[in-house]
Amino acid sequence: MNTITKIRRGLITRLLRRMFVCMSRLPVRERLVMFESFLGKQYSCNPRAIYEYMREHHPDFQMVWSVNADAAGLFAEKGIPHVKRFSIRWFYLLARARYWVTNSRMPLWIPKPKHTVYVQTWHGTPLKRLAGDMEEVHMPGTTTEAYKENFYKESRNWDYLLSPNAYSTAIFRRAFWFNRQVVEEGYPRNDVLYRADAAHIRRIKDKYGLPQDKKIILYAPTWRDNQFYQQGKYKFDLELDLQLLQRELGGEYIILLRMHYLVAEHLNLEPFAGFAFDFSQRGDINEMYLAADLLLTDYSSVFFDYANLKRPIIFYTYDLENYRDTLRGFYFDFEKQAPGPLVETTPQVLGAIRYYEEHGLGRFQEKYNVFYNRYCRLEDGAATKRAVEQIFFRKAQDDESNDYGASGADRQSVPDQTAVLIRAENQ
Repeated sequence: MNTITKIRRGLITRLLRRMFVCMSRLPVRERLVMFESFLGKQYSCNPRAIYEYMREHHPDFQMVWSVNADAAGLFAEKGIPHVKRFSIRWFYLLARARYWVTNSRMPLWIPKPKHTVYVQTWHGTPLKRLAGDMEEVHMPGTTTEAYKENFYKESRNWDYLLSPNAYSTAIFRRAFWFNRQVVEEGYPRNDVLYRADAAHIRRIKDKYGLPQDKKIILYAPTWRDNQFYQQGKYKFDLELDLQLLQRELGGEYIILLRMHYLVAEHLNLEPFAGFAFDFSQRGDINEMYLAADLLLTDYSSVFFDYANLKRPIIFYTYDLENYRDTLRGFYFDFEKQAPGPLVETTPQVLGAIRYYEEHGLGRFQEKYNVFYNRYCRLEDGAATKRAVEQIFFRKAQDDESNDYGASGADRQSVPDQTAVLIRAENQ
């Protein structure tokens, strides 16, 4: 980006910020809730679960989704009220809304109004280190110090933070420097995993044209911080030999590939037509969980969610040493606790699939049970109801929590609970 472009962009940002501040002085709309998922790119995750629950049980709320221009068509097709990000109407609604509900982050240059309650749902149980716990940041367009400072400023605006379990709560409090209200009730997005029956799963397969007579592998890897095209757009090298998998499994299986929302790759799966399908931009991943007989992943938090189904998981960790020791680092002994085999090659993936076919969970059953009880214990199909009741239908304990920035108490350091928990996890 050249100097003139930077200056122009800076001027526009300052003008929009001033406009937003003026709009935020208008009367609050008490029943207006703004939703956003993954920076406006998807209709998914915890915000979707909360939205759909409130639409059914509390229709007196006005609920509007914040969406990217390229995602607007999806919302229009579904008849979901939405507004394009960074449009004048978007600023207007955002400024007057009582609630913001998102699973990612808002632009730092937009100040949270005094009347707004910011609900941060986040989007996963952490394996890899987050924010303040990262020793070194390898992402483009930032430094370790700047990344942490910006994340700190962002988390000062959160009033509520959702957590799926006690393990996550301790890490979130430390890594996000957060000491306001944590709603530790399980993840809303996982409720459907406990309510869906066989008929529901058949409908999902019909909806996406998936065969009813074949088993489904879901491959859902995470992104690599140091492999990128530009800020916010990451590369991903598909280290999976689809030709081998198709030759060995094509008569029995299909594979769905679900890339991380930050990955910019457009997969060319034409040579594997009828066997491999790109589901990176199709549907909610929870539908893919339900349809899949087996999850293939790496260090993505998807395995914490998929474990609620108690189905087989294979960890394709071809770059384990580099990811663990250089890029991110883990919060617990991944190799010891992972509820399934860690493999490094496609032939080993095949071997793990054949093992599950013959033995079920087999030698991984005990480890799986321990994992489930530790990370999935709160999930029961009613997490959304509990979260909505705590956030939208309780009197605020501290009106100051809705101010711009943080109060003096909020700026105090959070007790280091994570270190204690991690030591216990690894014993």
